[in-house]
Amino acid sequence: MKISLNWLKQYLNLDLDYKKVSEILTDIGLEVENIEKYQSIKGGLNGLVVGEILTKEKHPNADKLSVTTVNIGTDNYLPIVCGAPNVEAGQKVVVATLGTVLYLGEKELKIKRSKIRGAESQGMICAEDEIGLGSSHEGIIVLDQKLEVGTPASEIYHVENDIIFEIGLTPNRIDGASHIGVARDLAAYIKHNIADKYSKVSKPSVDKFEIDNNDNIVDIQIDNTKACRRYSGLTISGVSIDKSPNWLKNRLEAIGLKPINNIVDITNYVLHETGQPLHAFDADMIDGKKIIIKTLDDKTKFISLDEEERELSSEDLMICNAKEGMCIAGVFGGFKSGVSQNTKNIFLESANFDPVYVRKTSKRHMLVTDSSFRFERGADPNMTVYALKRASMLIKELAGGKISSNIIDIYPNKIENLSIDIFYKHINRLIGKTIEKNTVKNILESLDFVILEENDTKLKIEIPKYRFDVTREADVIEEILRIYGYNNVEISTDVKSTISYAPKPDENKQRLLISEFLSSKGFNEAMSNSLTKSSYYDDLESFSSDETVRIINPLSLDLNAMRQSLLFGGLESIEYNLNRKASILKLYEFGYSYKLINNSSDNVINKYNETHHLSIFIAGNKLPINWNYKEDKTSFYEIKSVVNSILQRLNFNIDLLKIEEIANDIFSYGLKYTYNNKHLVDLGFVKPEILEKSDIDIDVFYADFNWDNVLKTLTKSIRFKEISKYPKVKRDLALLIDKSINFKEIKDIAYKTERKLLKNVDIFDIYEGEKLGNDKKSYAISFILQDDIKTLKDKQIDKIMNKLIANYENKLGAKIR
Repeated sequence: MKISLNWLKQYLNLDLDYKKVSEILTDIGLEVENIEKYQSIKGGLNGLVVGEILTKEKHPNADKLSVTTVNIGTDNYLPIVCGAPNVEAGQKVVVATLGTVLYLGEKELKIKRSKIRGAESQGMICAEDEIGLGSSHEGIIVLDQKLEVGTPASEIYHVENDIIFEIGLTPNRIDGASHIGVARDLAAYIKHNIADKYSKVSKPSVDKFEIDNNDNIVDIQIDNTKACRRYSGLTISGVSIDKSPNWLKNRLEAIGLKPINNIVDITNYVLHETGQPLHAFDADMIDGKKIIIKTLDDKTKFISLDEEERELSSEDLMICNAKEGMCIAGVFGGFKSGVSQNTKNIFLESANFDPVYVRKTSKRHMLVTDSSFRFERGADPNMTVYALKRASMLIKELAGGKISSNIIDIYPNKIENLSIDIFYKHINRLIGKTIEKNTVKNILESLDFVILEENDTKLKIEIPKYRFDVTREADVIEEILRIYGYNNVEISTDVKSTISYAPKPDENKQRLLISEFLSSKGFNEAMSNSLTKSSYYDDLESFSSDETVRIINPLSLDLNAMRQSLLFGGLESIEYNLNRKASILKLYEFGYSYKLINNSSDNVINKYNETHHLSIFIAGNKLPINWNYKEDKTSFYEIKSVVNSILQRLNFNIDLLKIEEIANDIFSYGLKYTYNNKHLVDLGFVKPEILEKSDIDIDVFYADFNWDNVLKTLTKSIRFKEISKYPKVKRDLALLIDKSINFKEIKDIAYKTERKLLKNVDIFDIYEGEKLGNDKKSYAISFILQDDIKTLKDKQIDKIMNKLIANYENKLGAKIR
């Protein structure tokens, strides 16, 4: 949202420095995100002066060039080579002096001392297109002979300099989406914090508005009164479509709008002045002299102002004539009924449409306009007639014509003002400071709140209709504080605290612990959007499309659902980094997933499930490639190692976890960890079909922790255990087994065979070869044995190893190599 400082000064006596104005705007909730300097002519005509051509001679080495002598009011006359056909001695012209920068479209030209075909040139005599005054290049500009030599060109052409504030307007502050709205807030703040003389906002008067005749009446009919809350309009006949005057062009160009013609420019001007969208129809294109506000049949074809054919929904509100639709209400005009160079009579619309209808239509057709921006946030229903009168008077002034009908104003269901009781004690309690009652009343009145009743303890006030965001006492108190000034509330020197009990384990502490651990291992934390594409979950069994929480009014199709998994947000981050040539990708993210679990429940909360997750992604190379390190891709074992390290860091005993192999529509292969029937984590290699949808052509390994379950199953306390002073004993076995047997089975049998003395089982070599057979493999297994109260003897060790061998032979069909 762009706001012009010069435009604000039309309504407010404002002589503060623009930096101070920016500071005030931010303090009152209209945050200034950027400040730009605007000039109606780029460069401001700096370095350009009035010169007089004293002599003109033919260039000795060029037929089409002339050598002139020019007086610019300095002691020395300038020799300037000029190629214009209309240059003559005695003319007053615009001269670009040495060092001047001219802006030719996107290019810059700096005037330097030069020689042109052997003749010296110390400046440039300018045409209008060379200094931004027009598009003609037929010859140089010839000025009035009365102008004094040396006069800066900026004084002749009245270059306007302006400051543009770019405001990050929050959705609830649509009242600030106009220059008058911003001026109102500025005036209120300045009045109570700087000086009374700035306090009054002067809105343009419409008292002189009058009807010329009733020769061109258009009937209005509202069929859908829910979608169209108010509709005002009139006709103006005999207008002349032309370019807008410079002052109007400058106002629009300053805030980034392109001038079109005087009629359209006036509607845009009034919109940004008042916040009320307007639309001008060619009155001669309104069949039947009747306007009907209604919805049309589903899939009706409509050609919009951009000449694109659109397919309408039966929920799109349309402005129609007796035969067909002319405009998508509150969003975009139609091609046939728009104002053109041939337009002579116009119908001017000023309406108020339901925000939900406009928002849905805007998103459905992916059309975001200045009108839809305001309507979908809530335009002021009381502004329609004022804006209509204001625009009509400007049209008569700039385009001629006569107002040829009375204002037709249909307001089927009048929106009543909201009244709220405000208690002084609540104001002081919430703000944290006692504010004088008169100050409170003055602030409220300066914001157009009407005081209906008052006594020593409270005020009863009426909220203006344009403040849709003010519905509670706390909202009004926030308005008071906003204008009073947050910086005017002193910070207390008292320290107040309460004793609180923190549940164990501390979720934030555990999260910080793992975040620091992963970051120390070279991982980067990601933060992806909870909103995502619902299409990600189409045709997936692991995440049913029926369980997707869909957004009623999505910002776009890419953000139309709540995520069921952190997987796809992580893949988007990987794709983004791969496109920027990142070769090592190690990411983690803490976040929530959402599911629709019981759509039939009467209790809204019971319909949904929210689960906290930790996701981990590994892709690309293990280490940076250099001269002494060969490229080595990451593998499944790296993600498994990270998962095990996290669980061990959280004091889980890996040996007590149930680990199962998984393969589904997310993982080509992977593992599932559970503890006491609680699902802790899935990890594995993401299926290529999933990666292809995200345009990822490298292997990605992914782990998904159910963080809620992890916290529930954490060991509540850590106990000290003395390190045994008796030695450990290591024994190895080489087992020839079937390829279908995994290490988990070997490990489980070992611990069942010897529960007391067996401390660890590990694999240190795997061998497969033709000599063993196509369906066989060899595992080299190490066993660590230890007794905490005595030294183990060989006889005892051999007995345990014999038991292990027997169990492996009987249960796995293993052979000892």
